[in-house]
Amino acid sequence: MRIIGGEARGRVVRLPAGSRIRPTADRVKESLFNILHSVEGSSFLDLFAGSGNVGLEALSRGARFATFVEKDIRLVRALRGSLVQLGFAARAEVIAADGERGLARLVQRGDRFDIIFTDPPYDQGLVLGTLAWPGMRKVLAENGVIVLQHSAREKPEGLQAQSWMVADQRRYGDTVLSFLKGTDFKSVPKTWE
Repeated sequence: MRIIGGEARGRVVRLPAGSRIRPTADRVKESLFNILHSVEGSSFLDLFAGSGNVGLEALSRGARFATFVEKDIRLVRALRGSLVQLGFAARAEVIAADGERGLARLVQRGDRFDIIFTDPPYDQGLVLGTLAWPGMRKVLAENGVIVLQHSAREKPEGLQAQSWMVADQRRYGDTVLSFLKGTDFKSVPKTWE
């Protein structure tokens, strides 16, 4: 696994031995950042971070700050090591908690993010559940965007009922990226203009 763009382009991100995660493929990651156009100066939340592959890419491409939420302590240690190795430690934070508890901590602190990338485990019914967490809207900056990575088998139907609108959606084999914004937001996220 490697960083594919920005200041750390070509640098390798290491995983702990025996790790059983599903990192975001380079092709999907490249498409994600092309759709977002620029993350320069943004605040970025990588929820269900795993290796931190996507958040590290955001930092490499100029994100001002990235917060990673991951519950597996071996992955948390590896991610912290990657941040030091890549020189991003001063612009990042890793919260060792499951997604919902990590999000609650961010709400309590009043943190807000321009881009929230969430990649819950596939086929476990977490797609809509994650978006229904009360803290999700509270940590999304005005006109911010949520990027939900999910299996093509999981349809994020019912989002309108949860006050989310799918502004864009792209499929890459079994992987789908759904770009969401709150239905009460007045305009398309600045990153898409």
